Amino acid sequence: MADLFKILAADKLAPEGLQYIEDQPDAILVNKPEITEDELAKIAGDHDGMIVRSGVQVTAKVMENPGKLKVIARAGVGVDNIDLQAATAKGILVLNSAEASTISTAEHAFTLLMALCRNVGPAHLAMANGKWDRSNFTGITLSGKTLGVVGFGRIGQTVAARAMAFDMSVIAYDPFINAQTMMDGKVKMYSQFTDILPHADILSFHVPMTDETRGMLNDETFALCRKGVRVVNAARGGIVDEQAILKALDSGQCAGVALDVYTSEPPPADSPLRNHPLILTTPHLGASTKEGQQAVSIVAADSLLAYLRGEGVRGAVNAGGYRVDLDAAQTRFVDLADRMATLLKPICTRGIAQVDIELIGNNLKAAAGTIERTVLIGLLKGNLDVPLNVINIMQLAEQRGITVRCSMIDAAPQQHNQITIDVQGPAGSVTDKTHPADHTRHIIGRVYDDNRPRILEINGYRMDMVPTGPMVLIRNEDQPGVIGLVGNAFGEAKMNIADMAISRRDNTALMLLKTDESPSANLVEKLRQSPGILHVSVSQLPPESDA
Repeated sequence: MADLFKILAADKLAPEGLQYIEDQPDAILVNKPEITEDELAKIAGDHDGMIVRSGVQVTAKVMENPGKLKVIARAGVGVDNIDLQAATAKGILVLNSAEASTISTAEHAFTLLMALCRNVGPAHLAMANGKWDRSNFTGITLSGKTLGVVGFGRIGQTVAARAMAFDMSVIAYDPFINAQTMMDGKVKMYSQFTDILPHADILSFHVPMTDETRGMLNDETFALCRKGVRVVNAARGGIVDEQAILKALDSGQCAGVALDVYTSEPPPADSPLRNHPLILTTPHLGASTKEGQQAVSIVAADSLLAYLRGEGVRGAVNAGGYRVDLDAAQTRFVDLADRMATLLKPICTRGIAQVDIELIGNNLKAAAGTIERTVLIGLLKGNLDVPLNVINIMQLAEQRGITVRCSMIDAAPQQHNQITIDVQGPAGSVTDKTHPADHTRHIIGRVYDDNRPRILEINGYRMDMVPTGPMVLIRNEDQPGVIGLVGNAFGEAKMNIADMAISRRDNTALMLLKTDESPSANLVEKLRQSPGILHVSVSQLPPESDA
């Protein structure tokens, strides 16, 4: 019988989204749209997944005792109401359904743009108050004007397409797009925000709120804009500095502003943003269409359940690069990476400062993020006082000053796919008493055509061993009698050695033993005290997979 997933709807979702969950044979819906923070903190851990909109605050207190909570899905784009740092620390995946609301959000931004340019808001208010002031509401045409799109992702490009349909010229700024033009050469790209400002009659913002984007249009950058520039912000409150808006309007540097988002939502009742004659406001309506709310609710529920079922990660906010929707070959390399890191961990005796992972293989790119996280878990498990999983491991490594780098190399013809892991200790550490300048631990592994994992090299010692079950790694001086000494010690302990790989390098040798059971602490200590033995470590690997 398939697992039953208990899903908490902790906010008011579209009926279609709730019905979607109820229709799933492996899901149980718990609908609590008016729940308080205290109540949510009490019951959150009883559920496998949670879906919210913007009405509920998922705070660190809510996630303090996460229980079985594995994933939170935001039916919408912004996740300001979810404490991402707390979620990541607790190993909880956070998803959003950004793509589902693209059309609704872009259409609203363009609606604001048109209404702003034709003074629709104040003209309507005048009419409602019995006036007929045609001369006071002369607008501008869109045709021939230049729209500067700040942030050229899904929404920015959708707005650009609509602008071009109105015969506008479009330019764009996006620091994450390395191209001179976009949209078949129709949109000129700028790599610096300040460079786009002198060329735009209207600016429309479509960037997330980050430290880099907070207040990016301010007193200084307003001064670089064309005189009489118009501004639309339907992205996140605070991207355009609200005090700078008022100053620019009063000075005439800005001819009008349309806002759907605010630094404080709702803005105070007496906020000058609410009743300024040159500011058009709406109450955060970007995704608020019937179709948009249906879409984000269904997509959020679908993405949440897909993750719980192990079908993939879509819309991840705090787990970039992690994938579970890997094919069989990629999954075998994730398993190999786990075995390699587990073997390497006991010999990283002086700490970890840097981890370098090299992947050779044309089909391993999709698995790179998952391999990266799997290696870190294998190296750090048992050393930290918090549970480790693929969601929190990158944050934990960063907090401890561990640098992680993963590189991809295409496999040459007839070359096997391969993983190499290098672990470097802190500067000044000595990790090898026979090689005092050696601060790096090194392991190479492959999966051959028989689909079995192999260890090919450890610290320059070459071998060919299937890493599975209890394994003992022994490094010793390369002298006669050591192999017999080890064999006798295991025989006296009545322990069977199932397989053995022996490799020599310089004046030392390495033995990798596969045993029927884990050696006792007494046997390990006896080996460590034996003449010629330099290192003994034990690893417990999973049994060989049948996949």
